[in-house]
Amino acid sequence: METENIRLRDGLEIPVIGFGTVFLKGSEGVLAIRSAIEDGYRLIDSAYNYENEGTLGEAIRQSPVGREELIITSKLPGRYHDYDEALKAIEESLYRAQLDYFDLYLIHWPNPKEGKYVEAWKALIEAKNRGLVRSIGVSNFLAEHLERLDKETGELPVINQIEMHPFFNQASQRKWHEEHGIVTEAWSPLFRGRGMLSHETLLALSEQYGKTPAQIVLRWHHQHGAVTIPRSSSPERQRENLSIFDFELSGEDMGKIDGLSSPDGRIDGQDPAVYQEF
Repeated sequence: METENIRLRDGLEIPVIGFGTVFLKGSEGVLAIRSAIEDGYRLIDSAYNYENEGTLGEAIRQSPVGREELIITSKLPGRYHDYDEALKAIEESLYRAQLDYFDLYLIHWPNPKEGKYVEAWKALIEAKNRGLVRSIGVSNFLAEHLERLDKETGELPVINQIEMHPFFNQASQRKWHEEHGIVTEAWSPLFRGRGMLSHETLLALSEQYGKTPAQIVLRWHHQHGAVTIPRSSSPERQRENLSIFDFELSGEDMGKIDGLSSPDGRIDGQDPAVYQEF
């Protein structure tokens, strides 16, 4: 099953739907990730703190799909924002996965209390120069953090992976991204399975379009220009999540879903202005 691609500002093309791997570990994780690759996923998202880069690497090796066809992402944890430590962490991630390079490497959280994210960003720039990563971005950065990166390094990320779903649609953040050539990538696009998909609005649209609520939500993301990385261990759900390219939501129905958003709609209240992740 094929997906559509989007071109990042630096020229790298990535699929508009990827596969999230948080909590997928060990042999079960290998099976789930390998299944996703065999079902057509080519963008695979991991992180140092997921502690599954080895699992990811094994799934890649077991997959019949060549490494060059895959877009592999990992992320730098907050405890390694020092320049030298960041470079070592990137190398360690590659050793764990037994890969020669990452296609995308992101700073996981800005951790503004420490204020070292610019130093970490400089390390990512160097990692790209060394060929350890192809494209560099960030995750959970607010406009104020992105502005500081631009001011102090002259280089903005090509992608920002943020919490985005119908209960928290990130309209203003997405607008900032669009104005500065940054692609929005949505983590937990399906609200981590915490009941959003049973909302009456989504159930009604599901019946109207003959699609699952998850497909409605992922299509809503796609029409907003956002890349998504849903996670599922079920091969059936994996295939369903990829099948969003044969229908289109009307402007009115997009508005109905937008109307579900609220300022306090974050899943666990993880506000990047104050949240710390190490």
